[in-house]
Amino acid sequence: MGSSNKNSNSKLGKKVVVGSDDLYPAAKKIYEYLKEKGYEVIPLGSLKTNKPEPWPFVGYEVARMVSTGKADWGVVVCYTGTGVSIAANKVKGIRAALCNDAQTAKGARLWNDANVLAVSGRLVSEEVAKEIIDAWVSVKEPDPSEIKNIKSIKDIEESELK
Repeated sequence: MGSSNKNSNSKLGKKVVVGSDDLYPAAKKIYEYLKEKGYEVIPLGSLKTNKPEPWPFVGYEVARMVSTGKADWGVVVCYTGTGVSIAANKVKGIRAALCNDAQTAKGARLWNDANVLAVSGRLVSEEVAKEIIDAWVSVKEPDPSEIKNIKSIKDIEESELK
């Protein structure tokens, strides 16, 4: 997802924005692990301020960075992961998926072309966070049999989010 094609290109780039509403061990591990793997990681929310931040704004800010091409993809974390995923999905072009295990993360990329990964800070351990990241980045492009469904989501979005 480069800035030339913004969020419509399904390939994951190396510039990632990671935001969290609190300093959950999973959020910190995701941030550190992506850096270790060679990604350029932009911290937002608590990862930037070291204090609790409102989850709606964390989800929105991460999503806006992805939608405008300032980041190739994003990760959002809150207590359940639900709030930040809802906030992120309000931004046109964002397909945020709540994934608290590796198989769900892989499926979200493979079948839904998700561009923002949402994670629960309560449920996800540091080790599982690494597994989720590895599964997410392992998918280079969506399953060709799902392209029509992914396009349908984009068409629905075009008609609803004007």
